[in-house]
Amino acid sequence: MAHKRDKTPRLGVGGELWITADGRNLGSHARMGLLRAVVEQGSITQAAKAFGISYKAAWDAVDTMNRVAGEPLVERRPGGRGGGSTRLTERGRRLLERYAQVEAVHERFVEMLAREAFDLEQDFSLLKVLNVRTTARNQFLGTVSALRAGAVNDEIELTLPGGMRLVAIVTRGSTEALGLHTRAPVVAMVQAGNVILATGIESMRFSARNQLPGTVLTLTPGSVNTEVLLEVDGGGRLVAVVTQASAEALALAPGLRVTALIKASDVLLAVTV
Repeated sequence: MAHKRDKTPRLGVGGELWITADGRNLGSHARMGLLRAVVEQGSITQAAKAFGISYKAAWDAVDTMNRVAGEPLVERRPGGRGGGSTRLTERGRRLLERYAQVEAVHERFVEMLAREAFDLEQDFSLLKVLNVRTTARNQFLGTVSALRAGAVNDEIELTLPGGMRLVAIVTRGSTEALGLHTRAPVVAMVQAGNVILATGIESMRFSARNQLPGTVLTLTPGSVNTEVLLEVDGGGRLVAVVTQASAEALALAPGLRVTALIKASDVLLAVTV
């Protein structure tokens, strides 16, 4: 019997790179292509023909780019009996070169997003999309929701997808070096070995700032340690590595309610540059 073909469409992502000047659209791939045609053809008339548009449409696009850019990107040079020519200014040439460089990076990033970001069976990892490898098993993309400055260290509160909160302690120098501020996007990383698991903590107090309740999903026993995967309340997953003795003492099993304890000093922050 033939198997039914899975008709679930594969999700992807697309995007076009635009350049703006003070918030106004300066140009995208099409307009940059027109500038490239001007370089190759030496005139707007020939560039329009090569690009498959009317002279008026080409000139209107060039005129708009010149005005939005605040200085000419394309200039006409008067000629003799053979007529004049059109060429890019130094500013226009540099803009076209830079656009080509940035567009290549943009296309690569969109390609990585399309490959990694919309597999709904996997947790989203910005570091994975960016092809960054780290020993930290737990990686969360969040936003700085509060920043409390101290004499030496700063307390950074993050809001993660689903509303989960995470607090990190970093030095004042790190806050400045990373450019941290309210609403800034950051990646929080926590080593699995720094996640402490506890049960029945309702009547207990801990010095760990981060106390994340959740449910055990799976356990992967090893020769010495056990890897525990949790579903954290509010969304998101967390990996902890505990000793076999601890796993047995806590009677860890799928479905068990536990609280993950993470010291604020064990939360590492990173930003994209």
